[in-house]
Order: sequence, then C-alpha cells, then structure tokens
Amino acid sequence: MKISLLQVNTVVGDLTGNADRIAAGVREASRHGPDLIVAPELSLIGCPSRDLLLQAGFITRSLAVLNDLAAGLADAPPVLVGFAEPTPAGIDRPLFNAAALLRDGEVRETFRKTSTSDGFDEGRYFEPAAGGPGAFRLGERTVAVAIGEEIPCGGQAPDAIVNLSASPFAVGRHRLREGTLSRAAKEHRVAIVSANLVGGNDDLVFAGRSVAFSADGTLIARGAAFAEDVVTVDLARPAQQAVAPDDQSPEAEIWQALVLGTRDYVHKCGFTSVHLGISGGIDSSLVAAVAARALGPENVLGVLLPSPHTSAESIEDARELAANLGIRVQCIPIAPMMEAFDGALAEVFAGLARDVTEENLQARIRATALMALANKFGSMLLSTGNKSEVAVGYSTLYGDAAGGLSVIADVPKGMVYRIARWMNAQNPVIPERVLKKPPSAELRPGQTDQEILPPYDLLDAILHRHIDCFESPDEIIAAGYPEETVREVARMVERAEFKRRQAPPMIKVTGRAFSTDWHMPIAAKPWWQ
Repeated sequence: MKISLLQVNTVVGDLTGNADRIAAGVREASRHGPDLIVAPELSLIGCPSRDLLLQAGFITRSLAVLNDLAAGLADAPPVLVGFAEPTPAGIDRPLFNAAALLRDGEVRETFRKTSTSDGFDEGRYFEPAAGGPGAFRLGERTVAVAIGEEIPCGGQAPDAIVNLSASPFAVGRHRLREGTLSRAAKEHRVAIVSANLVGGNDDLVFAGRSVAFSADGTLIARGAAFAEDVVTVDLARPAQQAVAPDDQSPEAEIWQALVLGTRDYVHKCGFTSVHLGISGGIDSSLVAAVAARALGPENVLGVLLPSPHTSAESIEDARELAANLGIRVQCIPIAPMMEAFDGALAEVFAGLARDVTEENLQARIRATALMALANKFGSMLLSTGNKSEVAVGYSTLYGDAAGGLSVIADVPKGMVYRIARWMNAQNPVIPERVLKKPPSAELRPGQTDQEILPPYDLLDAILHRHIDCFESPDEIIAAGYPEETVREVARMVERAEFKRRQAPPMIKVTGRAFSTDWHMPIAAKPWWQ
C-alpha cells in the first residue's frame, strides 16, 4: 500500500485557495501512483481558525468548497482532507474536527476526532466524537483514521493507521512526537503515517516533518522541515525510503521557525515590506537578519533613531549590519522631538527630577516615528523585544513594544546570542562588537540592562523554571537560586502582565509562549507573597 502525505501551507479562511493548494498536491502525488493521499488536519479551512468556526456562513461555504474539491479530484486516488463538520442539533458544541474521504468525485465517508486538545482551544468549538476513530476499506486492506494526537488502539488491528495532524512547532517537540508514533506502531504492530501542516498562522508555526513508521516502529519516511513537501511511502517496504535529515541544532530550528513565521505572517496579512528600528544591539540585529532572509533584503528598511545618548559605536554597528544584510537604511535623529516634548512638559514637570519618564518618552518618540513610516508607506513595523524582556516588562508600552509582529518575543536573551553566533559561523553578518558589548537601551549616559535586571544567564534560568516548568518562587529558591533575585523576578513577571496583553503577536518557538500557552490574570495579587 502506497500512501502520499501532503505538507501544504494553508491560509486561514482562504477556502478556495486552500482547496487549490490541496488539489495541486494531489496532482503532484498522483504521479507516484499512491493508493491513498492524505492532507493534514483542518487543512481545508486553515488552522487555527479560532472564532471563524462560530460563523455558520463560513462553515456552510467550506462544505460547498469541499464538495467542489471532491468533484475536481474524481480521477485522483482517494484523498483524506481535514475539515470542520457540523454536529447534529442538540449537541453543545457546533462542530466535529473531522476528515473527509474523497473518492470517485464525492465525499464518501467522514471520520471524527474523539478528543479535544488545549492547543487551539478546541473545547470551545469541537465536540469529541463518541466511540473510537473510524476506519475504511482500501481494496483488501483496512485503514484506520486518527486526527490530532489520538492513535487508535484495541479492537481488530487495521492494516495501517493514517493520522491527520496540525502539530505546532516548539523547539525539540518533533522528536517527542516521533517517539510517540514509533512506540505506538511497535506496540500495536501496525504501520502509522502522519501528515502534518507546514507554515505560519498568527503566532503558530507548523514545521511539516510528516512521517511514516513501519509496524516495528522503524522510521521509513520523513518530510522536509519548514517547507511544503509531498512524501510518498510504500508500506510494503519496511525500510527507509524518503527520510529528510533531522540533525538540526536548536539554534537552526528556531531560526527556520522565525523565518517561516515572519514570512507567512507578513504575507498572509497582506504586506510586502517591513521596517524596524536598528539600534546596534543584538535584538534588532537578529530581527533584521530574520526579516532579510524571510522577505528579501530589498523589502526591509532599517531605521536609525539616534538620541543624544546614542553612542557613535552603536550607529556604526547598525550601519555595518545593514550593509552586511543589504537592507535599506534611514536615519531620523530624535533630539529635536525630545526637545519639543521637554518644552511642552516643562511647566507641568517643574521642580521634578528627570527619571524613567523622560527615558520612556524617548522610546515612545521612536515608536511614533516608526508608526508614521508604517502608515505612510504601507509597511509593517517589526518589534524587537526578546522573551526575557517581555517576561519582566523591560520595555516601554507604546514605545519599543509597538509593532505589527514581535519576531523574537518567545526567544530568551541567551538564545538570541546563540542564534546570532550560529548564524555568524555560517555567514558573518552581525558585527562582532554587537555580540560582545554589554546590552543597553541607551536611554541615558552609560546605561546598561544589568542596572535593573540580573545577569541574563541567571534571569533566563529563573524564568525558565518559573514560566516553562511552573515552579513557584519557593521551589526555585530551594533549588539554590538567590532568594531576593528570585522574588524580584517573579514580581516583575506578575506586574508586566498588562504590557503583554497589549503587545503585538509573537512567533511561538518554545514550549510555553506568552500567547497560546499563557493565560494569567492582570488584576491579581501574587499568591506566593
């Protein structure tokens, strides 16, 4: 039995476009003579569709497009396509997460997911189907259909299990997924194939890497990472056939996810160009490099916004970075705007010392200039804050936190440096001085981040335990971390929640991002104080 797995990059809501993408994949796969072709979970409507799923007109239109797709593939082998199926009257949730079997020009059978997962808030939209996952006959063979994380077990063993998946990327997660599928294949003595989505939709990136395992748990096929692909595997040959390499470092994986996520977010939102403030610091340098790779350097503008506190070295580093990347540069000194604000506020601020107020004004002046460019030229502004800063609120609301996409807001500061060094080892584009100088917002003379924050290696370690591992301050302190620092970091994380709620969307690359995975109250007292 030969099965083709389609890794398609779908657009949420683009029903006819997604059907065309699936049809194109089917035509390509058909050249290899498969008995069955499999598209990923919810691939017809795009994933995650979120509250579009609550719009009856959207669902009705999707069903019409599904029937048109079936008719257009009348001469193709059978095709499984992920879609949303309305539930019967009297059931609480409006939809089943389902797969349609297209055969001989018609939707012949549907199969429903029997569970819901937290990743897409599925319990809000989808009703778990009663009973186990369904199966169908393909010639003399029985094929079981699984959707999402579920793998059927028990009962009469099928000849193969076909899994439709929309598993979002987080660094290292695919190895866990492959291990689970391998163990299930070996335990149930049945071949398992899984077609996974690829592409970026909002904050989520889907990495592809569709896979096939023989009945003894051996990996026999793997699709490309972070790219569309068609993988055809012959289950009668339990040996490796089309296995894309899987030797990437975490730095390489995150880099590819950021590039794909940025490209798809910008293009799917209808933009062709981006701009960002380049300060000569590590964060803006990495974001500029991602943007240049994702969109082409000709579509990226780096904006220098020097103040009287900006060092000559920072300006030199920013210009060198832009030259290395081949991106366009614009310089807008903000000193005149700072003076205008100082003058306008002089009377009301009379007798008060200068403090963080004036520092934040600089960041907001820069944001005003950057947003003016966005409005005038129809370009998307990219925000450059990293996860460590986002976690503790080390940013200015309506200042450096402004933008249409926060590219590295799920990348801890230490990983920012690691990715930059990994990238420079292949093609040195980030000036070496940027990697060595102490991080600074340069909002006053001689300022460094470590005047306010712990050293980043210590901060990242505490944040990882608190955010990713769900550890309380007491647990982190018990593990040997300094008490005063731990409690202050935890307080900063709690106080910054209102900023995160107003921040641009981010690209999820870790196991717990401040988006899909983080649901904390704003007006709350820390329980551990």
